[in-house]
Amino acid sequence: MTKTKKPEFRPNEFVVYPAHGVGRIISIEEQEIAGIRLELFVISFEKDKMTLRVPTHKATEVGMRSLSTPDVVTKALDTLKGKARVKRAMWSRRAQEYEQKINSGDLMSIAEVVRDLHRTDDQREQSYSERQLYEAALERLTREVAAVSGVDEAGAQKAVDAVLISRAA
Repeated sequence: MTKTKKPEFRPNEFVVYPAHGVGRIISIEEQEIAGIRLELFVISFEKDKMTLRVPTHKATEVGMRSLSTPDVVTKALDTLKGKARVKRAMWSRRAQEYEQKINSGDLMSIAEVVRDLHRTDDQREQSYSERQLYEAALERLTREVAAVSGVDEAGAQKAVDAVLISRAA
């Protein structure tokens, strides 16, 4: 087992875990698991009522990262203004790609999913699976925008909605 460089995350800091989005490190604790002592980040995802324990030496390897910078958030919101780029592939293939982008934890990729799956009132309705993917991406985007901007999720949702509405105009 090779030791990777230990990331510099601290308690009370917001982090992004790719498969779950934005969470807050509530503590760093040591536990014995299968006879091995491990140092773990304890991450709380308030909205999902979930607590995750990630070995500190595996955090970077699993893709855990600090929140995006305000510049990246601005670029992500600018991405929403662009024209939807929908490939002509089968829906199942596109759905897989969207799912991978959402679970990558990359804010720009998540913004692309929101842009591509967003529907205005005058467009055809989304299928159930399309709507599920759209809402998952929108929630991840909104949570990170809220955490970076220091506003609540409702405020971040208004900012994202304003960008999406301006695109339609």
